[in-house]
Amino acid sequence: MNAFVADKALTPAEADGSGEPETLLRVDNVSLAFGGVKAITDISFDIRKGEIRAIIGPNGAGKTSMLNVINGFYHPQEGTITWRGTVRRKMKPYEAASQGIARTFQNVALFKGMTTLDNIMSGRSLKMHRNFFWQVLWRGPAEREEIEHRKKVEEIIDFLEIQAIRKTPVGRLPYGLQKRVELGRALAMEPELLLLDEPMAGMNLEEKEDMSRFIIDVNQEFGTTIALIEHDMGVVMDLSDRVVVLDYGKKIADGPPEEVQASQAVIDAYLGVSH
Repeated sequence: MNAFVADKALTPAEADGSGEPETLLRVDNVSLAFGGVKAITDISFDIRKGEIRAIIGPNGAGKTSMLNVINGFYHPQEGTITWRGTVRRKMKPYEAASQGIARTFQNVALFKGMTTLDNIMSGRSLKMHRNFFWQVLWRGPAEREEIEHRKKVEEIIDFLEIQAIRKTPVGRLPYGLQKRVELGRALAMEPELLLLDEPMAGMNLEEKEDMSRFIIDVNQEFGTTIALIEHDMGVVMDLSDRVVVLDYGKKIADGPPEEVQASQAVIDAYLGVSH
């Protein structure tokens, strides 16, 4: 065990021997190509409710493309995504968001001129139901609604320990804190499935330790299912319940972290032996 996180608590299904958790999302034989370039080829795997599922592989393996398929940014030429038992061939990003799928991005995608508070508040937009008239008037129902959502955002700010920067424009923040704000905006959507695209990229050791702790807490305290892409293998082995490995758009391994880590196909892919 490395220094990043403490041992994960057992899920209810693991703790009482009642069997595997339900499948929240399933990817079946998905292929994606851009012109003649194949980004993903015939990939299948599932994500179980309550787990942390890692998607790893060398650069160019198709990991981000896979997340883009899951949240509807890309539509695969072949295969299907099944979300909570419903097959989705084409799902738009706003539909994914409204149905409980949130994500962060490899490159921070925040409103740099807006404060931390306002950026996280923007994640509540799908939860606001008052029409444009009430929003402009900002009286009565609209005012009460905003106060209610602002309270939720303040809870997230406290959870992520970023009270000191709540009114700071995010463009002035160091990169590690910007990544934390982006996580806060995703959490503001109250997702059932949280997709994290390299949440620790560019961070120093201390920042990685903090982010690892927050990911574990989101999973255990909020019950949020998490799928993450991450290059730091120490983090992957500590955080994840299961790992799927991609290489040049194909799946080469899938299973518990220790099993995947020992796979010769995975070792060869990371060392470049197979290419």
